Parts: sequence; structure tokens; C-alpha cells
Amino acid sequence: MRISLDILQVLDAIDRHGSFSAAAAALHRVPSALSHAVAKLESDLGVTLFIREGRRATLNEAGRTLLNDGRHLLRAAGELERRVQRIATGWEVELRIAIDAIIPVERIYPLLERFYAAGHATQIRLTYEVLGGTWDALATDRADLVIGAPGDMPARGGIASRLLCTHSDFVFAIAPNHPLAKWEGVIPSSEIVRHRATVIADTSQELAARSVGLIDGQDTLRVPDIRAKASAQVAGLGIGHLPRWLAAPEIAAGRLVEKEIAEPRPSMPLHLAWRNRQVGLALRWFIDALAEGDTIANLTRGL
Repeated sequence: MRISLDILQVLDAIDRHGSFSAAAAALHRVPSALSHAVAKLESDLGVTLFIREGRRATLNEAGRTLLNDGRHLLRAAGELERRVQRIATGWEVELRIAIDAIIPVERIYPLLERFYAAGHATQIRLTYEVLGGTWDALATDRADLVIGAPGDMPARGGIASRLLCTHSDFVFAIAPNHPLAKWEGVIPSSEIVRHRATVIADTSQELAARSVGLIDGQDTLRVPDIRAKASAQVAGLGIGHLPRWLAAPEIAAGRLVEKEIAEPRPSMPLHLAWRNRQVGLALRWFIDALAEGDTIANLTRGL
């Protein structure tokens, strides 16, 4: 067979990292090995898969089609490996937990301490996702468990969920030197739309991306995470909502001010969600632990 899982992993890495050298570093291989593997595949198939511009390599239409379909095979192979390992021992070799960016990752650490103290050997991988990216991480097999998945669950099979809390403690915060800081009274949407908003981009790869709190036509500054959003607003680069746990210290220090707006951000349900096909013992441990009242209270405090 000309197309192997190995070459699909190579194509995936090049696409994600943008160049052969960056992909080689991610795969712990030398760039020449990747170049040789891709050249052999192109020769075997009789097609060109990449548009090469300097050091950058971009998939052409044929390459994109191959990779898009190939990623389904990579996910299926990864799931098969994990299923075999779960069947053999009951415990996953690795458990991938995605956390919505609205939740401070350090709130998960006490739970991890309990898990390790119990002597469990499953490797834990923590990642951040944003908005619909949490559900997308489950749908595309980037995560086994998601903490804080917002909004409604997509119409996808193989996913179970339960409500953690309703996220409603948002603060519309701006820098003291921002023009809106001098606005008297409630700020209307017609004024807000004139100013740049700081946003964290939805991390969805396949599901439709979601947005919250943006007004059509509003200029945006996209930042990588929630703490970068807060610091950008402190710098006066934009406006927007922040969770109170993050905004309160900045407001107390005088680096941000809270303003009232005509259309506050609506409350949003946050869920615990997981892939429910052949649940392993490590995933079950976290699902049960995250049903405890004290654990939920500590995790969702100030949200």
C-alpha cells in the first residue's frame, strides 16, 4: 500500500507546523527524512501534494484532500490502540483532558494530586480549548474528557455530558486610559461597536466555530488565551468581558475599570463532557471525582 499511517502523520505535522523543518522537530526526525518520505509518496502516486515557497510548504488541493480523509484514518488508528490497551488492563495509557480557557488550569491540580496519590499510572495530558473547540476536541478525538464545555452539545454520537455550572459572573472591563472609561452611565452597543474587542479565537477544527459577545462589524484583536486577553485590555488594546476571578485583581489594582453596558453577556452553561465509547478506568475516576460537590465548587468558583 502506497499510503501508510506514517506518511499521513508526516503530512499532518507539516500542515500543522507549516514547514518540513518544524514538522521534523515535532516528530523528532530529521528534515531530510520527511522530504524523502513525501517525495517518494508523490512519485508513487504520480501527483504533487505541496506548494513550496521558500521554507514554507502548503498542501495543494490534492494534498488537502488526501490529508483531510487521512486524518480520519489516523484518529481511527489511535482510538484502536487505546481500545486495545484499555481492554488489556482497564486503565488507559494516556488520558487527554481539555479545559475551556475560562477555567484556570491550576484548579485542576488538586484533582491530579489525588489521582497520582492513589498510585494510578495513566499519563495525563492537559490542553486548553476555546468555546466550540471543547466539543470539537471530543468529536475529532483530540480529548477524552472536557471540563467546562460551553453552550449546547453538538449533534454528534459518542459524547456524553452533564452540567457543571452556569457561567454568569462576567465583567466588562477596560483600561483606565481607554476612551470608554470616561463614559457616564450605561454604554450602548452603538458606542461599543466603534471600539476594538479582544477575543480568544474558537479552537474548532471541524465543527462550526462559535463566538460570544461580539457585535457585527466590530474590529477584533485575537489573542491566544484568557490571560493574554486580560493583559491586552490592561494595555488598552481592546475591550471585552472577562471572568470575575481574572478581572477582580486588575480592577482592585487600578489597571482595569468595570463598566455597565446596555447588553450584558448572557449566562452560559458549562459542561463536563466525555467520549462514552468504552470508558476506561482513568476516565471513570475523573468523571466520578468531578461529580463531588466540593470539587465542583472549587473548580467553578467565580465563574
